[in-house]
Amino acid sequence: MPLPLFPPVIFRDGTPARDAWNFAPGIVPLNHGSYGAVSTPVITAQRALQETSERSAIGWFPHIQTHTKNAREHIAGFVGADPADAVFVPNASAGATVVLNALRLSATDEILVTDHGYGAVLMAVRRLAQRTGARVTTVPIALEAEDTEVLAAFEAALTPDTRLIVVDQISSATARLFPTAAITALAHRHGARVLVDGAHAPGLIPDAASAAGADWWFGNLHKWPAAPRGSALLVTRDADRNDLWPLIDSWHADLPYPERFDMQGTLDVTPYLASPIAVDWIEDALGWDAARAAMIAGAEAAATAVAAAMQPHIDGPARPSVPTPAPSMRLVRLPGTLGASREQADGLRDRLFEATGIESAFTSFRGIGYVRLSIHLYTVSADIEDFIARAVPLLVRWSVEG
Repeated sequence: MPLPLFPPVIFRDGTPARDAWNFAPGIVPLNHGSYGAVSTPVITAQRALQETSERSAIGWFPHIQTHTKNAREHIAGFVGADPADAVFVPNASAGATVVLNALRLSATDEILVTDHGYGAVLMAVRRLAQRTGARVTTVPIALEAEDTEVLAAFEAALTPDTRLIVVDQISSATARLFPTAAITALAHRHGARVLVDGAHAPGLIPDAASAAGADWWFGNLHKWPAAPRGSALLVTRDADRNDLWPLIDSWHADLPYPERFDMQGTLDVTPYLASPIAVDWIEDALGWDAARAAMIAGAEAAATAVAAAMQPHIDGPARPSVPTPAPSMRLVRLPGTLGASREQADGLRDRLFEATGIESAFTSFRGIGYVRLSIHLYTVSADIEDFIARAVPLLVRWSVEG
């Protein structure tokens, strides 16, 4: 029997990590980066909170602000932020919208983005430009660019009109790290400010918010921390924080930042309250340093094996040369013209799932399609072997059929 590509993660109590997640029979979960996956202990904890809220509305809703504040202070430390700088938002796109809504730009101002940016965030940037007359300039960054080349591209793009840079800490479509702290230092020297999309950063980058070095940062908690969906954090270090407002006005709108974000009517805040539980659960079960190391090792082994299986069907390297890959995500090129656009990539995801039960992410960058492999603590070697045995032949066949 061949050795596994990588060993399964075993928790401190001797139980396999996979057992803590309750996936449906026949499902092969290889798409954590898109939607996350909540462990059974955290689901149980969230449901207990929801049940408490239903037992007595008066016993619950008047106290939401205190509960949320306590959770916010706890989770802020996990991303290296001061609790006074942090607020909960429903997701990363909401965090971007809160910041962009606060900016006062004019028709002479410029916003820089990259061609690696997340679609929903780029849409919000373009809406801001439409409202204010500001122009959006896309800075092209090669997938293979070193950090020095990334900085050089930004330095060449900056103009006296540049007011804002929006850049990923870990890009979603291309699964690579960006030197956001150095980009921020460069921007500040030119009088510009920086909004960092850290959607994938919590859990993968220690002290992700402080490491970003930006004026504003946001990150999802439902991804790598495996918290319930509907939980993200927005962090600002700037003095104009009182220009930041929740997307929904409530009776607490007159409170200062961050308190006015802590309660918004009858919003279900249990995803917020369960986020510290998820973070602590991984720390107690394995430790975050060990968790990151396991995910990195698994991602590298998985990409190597899938690329080897795909290579005979690819013109050029099956694994793109990414100098700073995301810790737990890797790209492998698809055969032919599969996934050449975002729409085609999404269609391929759905088609493969319907045919095999394999949950995968497919992305597109500059007209080339990739499978984006995601590895979490529950991922086992058999998942990758299943992808190689069943998905790769299908993808090759579909690339020939057109």
